Amino acid sequence: MVFSSATFLFYFLPAVLTLYFLTPPRFRNLSALVASLVFFAWGAPRFVFVLIASCFVDYHASRWLPPGRLPVRRRKLLLGLGRALDLGLLLYFKYANFFVAEIQAMLGLFGRGPFPWAAVVLPIGISFFTFQKVSYLVDVYRGTAQVAGSAGRHLLYIALFPQLIAGPIVRYHDVARQIDQRSTTSGLFLDGLWRFSVGLAKKVFLANTFARLADLVFDTPPSLMTTTQAWAGVIAYTFQLYYDFAGYSDMAIGLGRMLGFHFLENFNFPYASAGIGEFWRRWHISLGRFMMEYLYVPLGGNRKGHGRTVFNLWLVFLVSGFWHGAAWTFVLWGIWHGTLISLEKTLGPERMKRIPRPLAIAGTFFLVALGWVLFRSGTIHRAGGFYLLLFNLLPDGAGLMAFPEIMADRALWLAAAIGIPCAFAPAFGLDRFLPRDPADPDAVPLVRVAGRFALSVVILVVVSCELCATGFNPFIYFQF
Repeated sequence: MVFSSATFLFYFLPAVLTLYFLTPPRFRNLSALVASLVFFAWGAPRFVFVLIASCFVDYHASRWLPPGRLPVRRRKLLLGLGRALDLGLLLYFKYANFFVAEIQAMLGLFGRGPFPWAAVVLPIGISFFTFQKVSYLVDVYRGTAQVAGSAGRHLLYIALFPQLIAGPIVRYHDVARQIDQRSTTSGLFLDGLWRFSVGLAKKVFLANTFARLADLVFDTPPSLMTTTQAWAGVIAYTFQLYYDFAGYSDMAIGLGRMLGFHFLENFNFPYASAGIGEFWRRWHISLGRFMMEYLYVPLGGNRKGHGRTVFNLWLVFLVSGFWHGAAWTFVLWGIWHGTLISLEKTLGPERMKRIPRPLAIAGTFFLVALGWVLFRSGTIHRAGGFYLLLFNLLPDGAGLMAFPEIMADRALWLAAAIGIPCAFAPAFGLDRFLPRDPADPDAVPLVRVAGRFALSVVILVVVSCELCATGFNPFIYFQF
């Protein structure tokens, strides 16, 4: 079940909100937990038991992890076992097929036939909730988070449906008080509805529109395209990916507010960045924060000299690439970003500041877009052919027959006219004209509340019509 589906919008969400607000406040955690487990089980009923069982083990292990609860050596052992369980499940479900395929290919080089193997099905959202489970154990061990009040509260933290499938990755100490006690005011609910509607519009009107061109280009062999068509596809995919994932994050944050939860922001105009380091402080903020706190810092961070700092950064991005998908293209994508940020670190901030900011923004966007080719291509061979075409090292093909037709699509040009300037809004000073989240949703003037509510209703109605016409449209990050 996806947020931008008729099933979610017309049936699941109204039923959940009705149940949630009819439930007495002291039992709302239970209704939220039941709704979350139903949401997860909707598409993967077998795996809901894996989620519950692993959370049960994590919770009971965490009770012995706080400082002073056990001798340090035993606490480290228990933490290691807990992380091994969580990461082991991730490795098995997400990477077993990849490793088996590589082993079988290697055996084929020696004339050995493939051995029997039943493909493992990937539980949806496992990459995201695994990181939350690991962060909870580590934070309790460090003493920066308290043990959850009960196994049910811990399970709710992991399984809460707005952020279960594709983040943001939430740390327990950021929501612990909200799980124990929260209030849902009319102002917060309407603010959440507005944020949800904005995210839905980003997904349906922008991401899905850019996807029509991106899919056409990337699903065609490079030998059949021209360089111009290839670049058009890369640009379309670059904005499709941003509005798809940023739209999901907006919807998750909005749903959380409707239930009384405050999730941290996950995107902050990343394409307006003047460097790769800045890009990663703005793109998928919760993932970058996780990698920084739970991998980069434990590796030594920048405390062991420049060489070790560069190596740590490179390793973090290598892991990040492999986390995104079980394919060599994702590994190379991680290496690409690790290399870029290492070079940027070597140059130093003073040299980077000498580059005029507009030029730095354009260069960063260009490098990021080149990386997305690896993200989308599927295989190294296909990505290589695409790069050759992009840099005019491959003869132009006859050209896509459907290209003139899709480029004449008014919806695509409208999406570009709206989506591209908005993505670069801070670079042009346009961000001050975009809607901002109020510091206190209950203090927003009535006129503004009424206007946002009316616009949210319009968006929901128009999106509903679009969904009835186009059908299923999954989020890109669901595959990760």
